[in-house]
Amino acid sequence: MKRWLTLAALVALLLPLCAWALSGEEVMQKSQAAFLYPGKDFKARVLMKLISKDGQVRVREMTLLRKNMAGPGGEQKYFMYFFQPADVKDMSFMIYKYPAKNADRWMFIPAINMVKRIAAQDNRSSFVGSDFTYEDVSGRNIEDDSHVIEREEKLGNRDCYVVKSTPKNGDADFGYKLTWVDKVNFLPLKEIQYDKKGAPYKQYSADEISEIKGFPTVIKRTMKNLQTGHSTSVVYLKADYNLGIEDSLFSERFLRQPPRKWID
Repeated sequence: MKRWLTLAALVALLLPLCAWALSGEEVMQKSQAAFLYPGKDFKARVLMKLISKDGQVRVREMTLLRKNMAGPGGEQKYFMYFFQPADVKDMSFMIYKYPAKNADRWMFIPAINMVKRIAAQDNRSSFVGSDFTYEDVSGRNIEDDSHVIEREEKLGNRDCYVVKSTPKNGDADFGYKLTWVDKVNFLPLKEIQYDKKGAPYKQYSADEISEIKGFPTVIKRTMKNLQTGHSTSVVYLKADYNLGIEDSLFSERFLRQPPRKWID
């Protein structure tokens, strides 16, 4: 009798914890807010290295600007301006990201003096030859996938939720992905994407995190193609939040000729 009372007491203690437990979708919403939405706006000088399997390195350098037009999960605008190498110098890239629908994307190509609209079906295409896709840059809509917490485990010394995300629509180019989300700051620390045959083919890692104006920020990250051995590292050389970036910057006019004060 005493044993059953003890079990009943244990269940009673655990029930409130279960009631407050987060769902997989809630974890991913919090992760998106922490990773893609901190601050009202954001600016970084970015160094990107494309590293071949045999160690050859190509470098891209750019300025990244982001502005939140609404709260977490809402509309955002992104602007990127490239400094090097020569084949992408003065190229600029703009994203209008919307909740629950495909983003609008434009690229200015100075060699032909043309602004090109990037089709929605190109979301998973390589971003300027890197292992990151356009979708990796601005984020994937949470509603496009179903999310389930597979387990909780440590990654290094950080306690994480491990969330399995499976596309709801069969036309996605991956079968599912696992994301290790920090239980304290909700940043994605690791992600493995699996192809439709269940084989791992891409891995993301947050290699360095720094606090900037109170916001934990991934200032160094890597995306590796596990099947080809090619990888891309991204480092924020300078980063800052809440700078007062004007709405007018995010226009076709400034794609062609961005104001120096925001790209330098």
